[in-house]
Amino acid sequence: MALLNRCSTTSALIALMLTSACIPAPDRPAPPAPPPREQRPTPPASPPPAAAPVEPPPVAPGPPPPAVSENAPVPPPPAWQVRTVTPSAVEVAASTYVVKRGDTLRAISDRTGAGSEVIARVNNIAPPFKIIVGQKLKIPGGRYHRVGKGETGIAISRGYGVEWSRIAQLNELEEPYILREGQRLLLPSRKEVASMTADERASAFRLDIEDLITGSEPALATRETPKPPVTTPKAVAPTVAVAEPTRFTGRFDWPARGPVLRGFGRYSGGQQNDGINIGVERGSAITAAADGVVAYVGQDIPAYGTLILLRHGDGWLSAYGYADSITVTRGQKVVRGQTIAKSGANPYSGEPQLHFEIRNGRKPVNPTNYLPVRS
Repeated sequence: MALLNRCSTTSALIALMLTSACIPAPDRPAPPAPPPREQRPTPPASPPPAAAPVEPPPVAPGPPPPAVSENAPVPPPPAWQVRTVTPSAVEVAASTYVVKRGDTLRAISDRTGAGSEVIARVNNIAPPFKIIVGQKLKIPGGRYHRVGKGETGIAISRGYGVEWSRIAQLNELEEPYILREGQRLLLPSRKEVASMTADERASAFRLDIEDLITGSEPALATRETPKPPVTTPKAVAPTVAVAEPTRFTGRFDWPARGPVLRGFGRYSGGQQNDGINIGVERGSAITAAADGVVAYVGQDIPAYGTLILLRHGDGWLSAYGYADSITVTRGQKVVRGQTIAKSGANPYSGEPQLHFEIRNGRKPVNPTNYLPVRS
């Protein structure tokens, strides 16, 4: 979640809103396990039946959304809303499999129902995943979901009522977090799900930036490659995966002119700012901090208001929160210094500003360590 300016705690409502707006601070080595989520007050929700789709819990109304289009198409619904997931997981018993002539890990996965990546991991089989006839493989038992074309990690997590970060952790997913049609993902056991609290179940429907980074891209067909980015603000279908830059150009610039109102790091009361907040007049230009591709435009994380994510290659990303109007679309190629939005205001305090983050993979880093020194 995004960090917001601390407002005066003159009422319980404002305190609650600020608590909701704190952004958790992951601090883990790469490849990091997904970070624990900050506990936020949510309405109670009853665990849904394991065999049926999970209905999202009711949420408290937030601030009204700002305008989201200026010389750009209105963003379509995200892929996880367009391509939902109906639970269809298969329980696989632990066993031993003897490799036969012509076998591949994917063929063994199809035969046993277990994930090929999980089989490789428990048997210490490294790329290029060679196996030999007569080799005995451990088949890890568990509950597996077979990924369908266009499905996203977020949609899968919502289908089963568990956090995507937990599924990503179980499967040790890494950059670039691309799922494939036919891939089998290990899910939390029924016992683990049954022991979850109502808030833990509800958290499957609360997104943060880590979820967008790791679970928002639609799954590709077996031999499909991501589509190249577009060069103009042209709407790209949400179920189409878009290629990101292969290499980072190595330089970030300031996305807006203005004083740093709030710096990176932890503050009293346990609040954490995963970026910096830059004071700007409402309607000021927000520019891309580096060459990249627009990975996300939307309002699915209320604490960020309207949010734009750019991928820059080599795992580097930048995030721009509190935007008022948008001039780019998901899947669009941008260059450093190009206007991507007009600035808005903190959705809770109403103060005009830009929330800006730089991330290396999922991990937020202090943007001022990567930006030019300003005189």
